[in-house]
Amino acid sequence: MQPLIILSGPTAVGKTRLSLALAKEAGCEIISADSMQVYRGLDIGTDKLPPEQRQGIPHHLIDVLDPGEDYNVMRFREMASECIREIAGRGHLPLLAGGTGFYIQAVLYDVDFTPHSQDDEQRRLLQKEAQEQGCEALHRRLEALDPEAAASIHPNNIQRTIRALEYAQQTGGTISEHNRQMRQKSSPYRYAYFVLTDERERLYERINRRVDEMMEQGLMDEVIRLRKRGIGSAHTSMQAIGYRQICAYLDGACDMDEAVRLIKRDTRHYAKRQLTWLRRERDVIWLDRSILGGDEQILEYMMQILRGRGLIS
Repeated sequence: MQPLIILSGPTAVGKTRLSLALAKEAGCEIISADSMQVYRGLDIGTDKLPPEQRQGIPHHLIDVLDPGEDYNVMRFREMASECIREIAGRGHLPLLAGGTGFYIQAVLYDVDFTPHSQDDEQRRLLQKEAQEQGCEALHRRLEALDPEAAASIHPNNIQRTIRALEYAQQTGGTISEHNRQMRQKSSPYRYAYFVLTDERERLYERINRRVDEMMEQGLMDEVIRLRKRGIGSAHTSMQAIGYRQICAYLDGACDMDEAVRLIKRDTRHYAKRQLTWLRRERDVIWLDRSILGGDEQILEYMMQILRGRGLIS
């Protein structure tokens, strides 16, 4: 079976730095499991690692799409699976690293998250409803049909809300139950699935600090540049945390202090949802900074596990 290493965890926990150290030590190429770093021009708000800081380690699925393009879990699965085959063909280990848990699951268990059939008219009607009544109205419909799915999907994530509603309407079941069934599938990979975490207060402090740094680095100017290119709130890329709040400020819906407050709050909520998702995953190896210590100690622990599982020599 094809070996695969996975490193996930909540936003701002330090996955990027640890993934670089692991890749150097284990001879990996990194595949980004981030739903927004795939877009060119979304750099500051996605905390994208600049090429000059990647230490010569190949990174995949970063800066490969225009921000006007749609990106979803099925497209990610196809692209990431192809990357894994190519990396293995070069004799290297693929390291899938990022915080988008359902993207990782789609690759790890070859999961199909889409409804059984494509109904363009149904999707068009749902999109029209979101435009006319707001995405929160659509999310309330999902809460009534599938509370579990609604709890894991942010109300502003129109694509995932529509996908879950489509599944319920087409099958009479719920996408959350479908996802539970998919988690019982066996993986086509021989893998180690690491999840990096930390004490909640320390994580939240890092989130707040990182948002302040993003504002200092020019997140506002980045959003303005994207809008000048015609990339607006309706595009998938601009639904990312940070971008949609700055758009709200630019549209006059809130002042700057409120926009920053909302970015911090929504990022903390997102981190909590990430951990909720990851706790449901099976065969996960938890890396708790409050127990294991710094990156050096964590890396040594990871290498021991990888050697014990025969993923590295």
